[in-house]
Amino acid sequence: MKEFAYIHDSKQGSPVKTVPALASFNEEQLDEVLNSSSLLQCEPGDVIIKEGSIDSRIYILLSGELEVRVGDKRVAAISRAGEVFGELALVNQDKRLASVIASTKSVCLAVDQKFLQDIHPREEDPDFHASLYEFVARLVVRKLEATSRRLAEVEKELRQLREAASAGEAKPAATPVIPRARKVKARVTARKAVRRR
Repeated sequence: MKEFAYIHDSKQGSPVKTVPALASFNEEQLDEVLNSSSLLQCEPGDVIIKEGSIDSRIYILLSGELEVRVGDKRVAAISRAGEVFGELALVNQDKRLASVIASTKSVCLAVDQKFLQDIHPREEDPDFHASLYEFVARLVVRKLEATSRRLAEVEKELRQLREAASAGEAKPAATPVIPRARKVKARVTARKAVRRR
């Protein structure tokens, strides 16, 4: 993985500025966020976030595809340009709960929120911090909405399976044919016949 300082021309604009989640920042704040960011060029297999590590960066996928893994299990994919991940580092400042690994050649923007907080102390720039937390709130709301939709789909599938199982139980159960039991019964009958002779 290669890392470069992200350089953008505020007059010409930047495609990153069109990322919906960044709408929380005004023009000046967004320029500062972008100027303090890094560009990551990733090859397949590069680890962007390592599960269990402590890291203060928030990432934005610019191109490519990533996978999210917990332990050895793949739990999600990140494939839409503009998708933000790793934002919980801003909220809980705890160990990373999952790994994020490049599946294809990918480019990500890495925003170091700790650095941003250092250059914008909360007491001196409450507006910036309000924008930063609004940014995270928008991300969390979007992810909660997606999770709620998926949960509703799973509940619907579960209800359909239960209904199908109930409908199956309502039918008269056919007597199972057990060939082995028939053979055992035939042997017992044959033995009884031999003893009678």
